[in-house]
Amino acid sequence: MANDVDSKKKTAKDEGGIVETIKVVVQALLIALVIRTLLFQPFNIPSGSLIPTLLIGDYLFVSKYTYGYSKHSIPFSPPLFSGRVWAAEPKRGDIAVFKLPTDNSTDYIKRVIGLPGERIQMIDGILHINNQPVKRERIADFVTTDNWGRSAPAIQYRETLPNGVSHNIIEREGDKGTFDNTPVFVVPPGHFFMMGDNRDNSLDSRDRSVGFVPFENFVGRAEIIFFSIEDGESAWKIWEWPWTVRWNRLFSAIK
Repeated sequence: MANDVDSKKKTAKDEGGIVETIKVVVQALLIALVIRTLLFQPFNIPSGSLIPTLLIGDYLFVSKYTYGYSKHSIPFSPPLFSGRVWAAEPKRGDIAVFKLPTDNSTDYIKRVIGLPGERIQMIDGILHINNQPVKRERIADFVTTDNWGRSAPAIQYRETLPNGVSHNIIEREGDKGTFDNTPVFVVPPGHFFMMGDNRDNSLDSRDRSVGFVPFENFVGRAEIIFFSIEDGESAWKIWEWPWTVRWNRLFSAIK
């Protein structure tokens, strides 16, 4: 009889432990979901469109609250509401994550260049905003890789936008690349013109496959690099971190 009682107590204790474990896991998942939806979301950089500002292998946090919230702030973009709540428009020069307008699901990251109502054009590699050339200053070449993975210098400029935001850009093909001469793009109301800093290797608003980005499609603003590993290396190979991690990029602010 005593053994039966002890067995029942042990079973009840085990069941209670399982229930508590499930509660903890569920609570942790809910907290993670709230943080990801309302505060910060991690992203990694898979392409070189924002070189030299962001490199392939950078991992960063994006603030979800900066521009307010839309359906794209929620995982899988459920159609719960339209537009944005607590909205604050992106500023020129922000690096922002957005959903590709052509499918509303693919995450893209580019720099905000053109605001609603503005006229954007590239002329011989020089960005023009409202018919005025944007100041750029030639600085030391940036060493990147070519299409065959070999080290190659790229022409680098310091570009200063009309609001005073400065950032580096590269021109791998000089000023004669595919998108270095464009027609005038007039940004529609409620939309933004996005570009990469790697001007000759960036699929952005200069191409019809991206086009103008609706405010609703913005996910958040890139804030900080929390991890960075060399292109082609695996982050899970911890034993290789001493020589594969870009230690100088960790916890650096994104500008």
